[in-house]
Amino acid sequence: MNLAKKNEKGNVVKSGQPMPLGARWDGQGVNFALYSRHARRVTLCLFNSPSSTAPARVVPMKDRHGPVWHAYVAGLGPGQLYGYRVDGPFAPRSGHRYNPNKVLLDPYARAIGRMPRWDASLYGQDRDDLSMSTLDSAPHAPLGVVTDAVPLHTERPHIPWEDTIIYETHVKGISRCHPEVPPEVRGTFLGLISSPVLGHLKRLGVTAVELLPVHAAVQDERLIKQRLAQYWGYNTLSFFALDPRLAAGDGVRAIAEFQEMVRSLHAEGIEVILDVVYNHTGEGEHLGPTLSFRGLDNYGYYKQRPDNSRFVMDYTGCGNTLDTGNAAVRQLIMDSLRYWVQVMGVDGFRFDLASVLARERYEVNMQASMLHMIHQDPVLRNTKLIAEPWDAGRDGYQLGAFPWRWSEWNDRYRDTLRRFWRGDPGMAGECATRLAGSSDRFARRHRRPCASVNFVTSHDGFTLEDLVSYSRKYNEANKEGNRDGSSQNYSTNCGVEGSTQEVAVLARRDRLKRSMFASLLVSQGVPMILGGDELSRTQRGNNNPYCQDNVISWYDWTLDARQERFLDFARKVVALRRAHPNLRRTHYLTGQPNEEGRRDVTWWHPAGREMKPGDWSRARCFAMQIDAGPVDATALLLVFNAASEEANVVLPAGRWRVVLHEGSDEVFDADDALRMLPSAFAALEAVRAAPSR
Repeated sequence: MNLAKKNEKGNVVKSGQPMPLGARWDGQGVNFALYSRHARRVTLCLFNSPSSTAPARVVPMKDRHGPVWHAYVAGLGPGQLYGYRVDGPFAPRSGHRYNPNKVLLDPYARAIGRMPRWDASLYGQDRDDLSMSTLDSAPHAPLGVVTDAVPLHTERPHIPWEDTIIYETHVKGISRCHPEVPPEVRGTFLGLISSPVLGHLKRLGVTAVELLPVHAAVQDERLIKQRLAQYWGYNTLSFFALDPRLAAGDGVRAIAEFQEMVRSLHAEGIEVILDVVYNHTGEGEHLGPTLSFRGLDNYGYYKQRPDNSRFVMDYTGCGNTLDTGNAAVRQLIMDSLRYWVQVMGVDGFRFDLASVLARERYEVNMQASMLHMIHQDPVLRNTKLIAEPWDAGRDGYQLGAFPWRWSEWNDRYRDTLRRFWRGDPGMAGECATRLAGSSDRFARRHRRPCASVNFVTSHDGFTLEDLVSYSRKYNEANKEGNRDGSSQNYSTNCGVEGSTQEVAVLARRDRLKRSMFASLLVSQGVPMILGGDELSRTQRGNNNPYCQDNVISWYDWTLDARQERFLDFARKVVALRRAHPNLRRTHYLTGQPNEEGRRDVTWWHPAGREMKPGDWSRARCFAMQIDAGPVDATALLLVFNAASEEANVVLPAGRWRVVLHEGSDEVFDADDALRMLPSAFAALEAVRAAPSR
């Protein structure tokens, strides 16, 4: 039986195959496969160009296998633009929002041929969400494009977790203003690997870049009307396609540019970690646009409210929540993750609002199928997996609860270090726990210190420069009445709010910055540096610049003498961590003596004795002696003075050479006193006795 037929343009159309999902070119034609469980009719729409206002051809997809509709069109190839019209019940109270007047983006599209152009026709409803819009969205809808990308073959660095130093950055922000980057690649994947930027990363000494979302993201209509932008990218349109705005070329060329970026970073021993947003999409709440998932199968892709399917659950604060209780959603996430590893060459993922992945029903369950699937998958189980261990729903805060293969963003570390160095009373004891790896949160189920991704600053909040320059947020530029962004920043202005030229204020700010940056790099666990902190980057007090695609967010590479000094210090601290195995231990510090009677950690009082339990509640200054580590590892003494006055720290037994201190490179003997300025950090290493003859 011949199942082939020709459409009106002469292309042979066959039934095709239900797998793999998406548009796959085989050299002779393209197989299209689309999940839509409750649809009654699906039509493939083929467009000639991004400026097309209507499909040039339509192909009714008459073959269906379970919830998957499929067709094979001979003669098509890479570069073909396409979308879908899907007809089915428009029954919002039952969770269905099918509308055949809307052209929809394939969730499996590997590249974006046209981003959505805001128009009333992009909304599936008319007067309210219960009435169906009859406006045709074909001139304005996002379109996928058929690609022929081949898997990237690259030599992966395979950096062990304990040796990892993460640098979180935005692809555009890091190179957009660099004067030595060629103008045509500034702000792109190629800009990130341009000689001056890549050289900077190498000199800094980081081992991984964690990129803010690179998936194609919806530009909110509200932001466009306000002349702002969805800069961070946490508003996903497609989980496979790159955002064309991050490429020097178009959406298709973005694939090759991204692969070139990965190849170049790997060649320098730097891994690539993607920040991924598998918790919601850019279609927002039930009144949001119908761009893809909503029109394909609203009931299947989004978690509905249990009491009323007209509305979707919002565990993300972004209007909707992907339903990982649906096997098709789990497959989408797994297929996407594997694609980024196998085809695009990445080394790991940071999962935004990762607790959502564990909500197969409505409660968080760390035995959820989604987490197990990621764990057991032969492609993913050796990648770096990092959870942002919370979401916006009830019981969403899950720090320390993720399975053993995962590491987690440790916000307790962030808040504790900020409060300690700000001088808040009673923080020394918890600060010591954080410096030692946060075993109180992660030692369960035999998880190791690398389960804790430590950070003092991240994209979400103040930069390090702003953390010591502003006592409150200044988000007026976001045009939300300064209501957005956290008001609990644990920051200080050191005496003057914002920019100043006062020498004493700048001196204290610099000490605080050095102390917090150094504390991060000498802590047990995995340090994450916010990109630009080493350049003393400021966001002018804005702690939520998600919509600021401008100089508020872009890195300023024109450094003055003060900023150059801090950059030099940052490089030295990173080098210190990389040089000392005692700072990268694979087991928790216990304070217990080993067979030789040496202890891995001793907490030291400035008076020249060990800390006692009663000391911690009052302490503003203490030291941490790390010893009994890997073979030939040098013992270290780390001194933390968060007090507002100077302190003299009597040193423990042995000889100690200063590695980092305020202008000193002396060698100290036991019982000598080390002078510590207010808000200062120091690192000393043990001087080994010369071997006797």
